[in-house]
Amino acid sequence: MNTDERQRILVVDDDPALRELLTSYLAENGFDVRAVGDGAAMRAAMAEGVPDAIVLDLMLPGEDGLALTRAIRTQSSVPILILSARGEEVDRVIGLEVGADDYLAKPFGPRELLARLRALLRRSLPAAAADANASQEQRFGPYVLDLAGHRLFRAGSEVALTGAEFDLLAAFVARPNRVLSRDMLVDLLKGYDRDPFDRSIDIRVTRLRRKIEAEPAAPVYIRTVRGEGYLFNPHGGET
Repeated sequence: MNTDERQRILVVDDDPALRELLTSYLAENGFDVRAVGDGAAMRAAMAEGVPDAIVLDLMLPGEDGLALTRAIRTQSSVPILILSARGEEVDRVIGLEVGADDYLAKPFGPRELLARLRALLRRSLPAAAADANASQEQRFGPYVLDLAGHRLFRAGSEVALTGAEFDLLAAFVARPNRVLSRDMLVDLLKGYDRDPFDRSIDIRVTRLRRKIEAEPAAPVYIRTVRGEGYLFNPHGGET
């Protein structure tokens, strides 16, 4: 995370008018904005320094937004907000599966984009900006969740999590042995779509299980309670 006063946003979209609009609007709201038109330019910009967040169009010439998201996730957990003219649920699900933190369908209002972007940035604040009164560490199984630093460790080695995955895990850890419905989780994780048919929570749970469960298909920490939601057991199924 950039420690300068103005957080840096990288906008990747092949529409020059939209790039100009977002650059102007986000700059007026206190951000340092760089806008590029394709994946090659995005890679060049990131080689000069990882931004604080990326606003990434799904439909791009050459590499599309999904391929670029996968590539980014191999080296960075920078928050990614995908933009797309394709607003169907399947597109949102795929975007979340490959590692995006949020998804906004075109056309959209600049204020909504700003609100979602700010929510993503709040969730990725560094340790220096965390609540000093909050408990610094939470333990479950072989894991240590560093709430201040937004990091997860297993046996001293860091487990790479995106901001969305960290927030979901933190929500579970704070409410052990309690069934949390999808609606409750949506309310806890601010900034996401509230479409009742949106499968974003299920996708986020699946992604998180891949990171913390020895056998994601047979989870012991985040268990599905059929027809109700999910239950987090910090003991990994042990009594």
